[in-house]
Amino acid sequence: MNEDSQVRDVYGAVADPTRRKILRLLADVEELPLHEITVHFQMGRTAVSKHLVILKEADLVIARKVGRETRYRLNATPLREIQDWVSFYEGFWRERMIKLNLLLEEEK
Repeated sequence: MNEDSQVRDVYGAVADPTRRKILRLLADVEELPLHEITVHFQMGRTAVSKHLVILKEADLVIARKVGRETRYRLNATPLREIQDWVSFYEGFWRERMIKLNLLLEEEK
């Protein structure tokens, strides 16, 4: 697969705590330039930029050029996949807890 056309898995993109923090920062604003994102981390612009590339490849971040500056904003749509996956397991565990409670009630 060509590196330019690479699409990254949303689960892999959010697996890193730095990337999750970037997404959280972007959720609170319309958009932020790289230098404003970088001040929230103990790493340089290059490292933060690499995290943003991964988020862009997963379509979680949209970049927009304004002059010489690139501004980033959240695209939360791909997070729906994670929400759907978690929702399934919420129902799974809820059902198991109901069965466990019924079993415990029977033993009383």
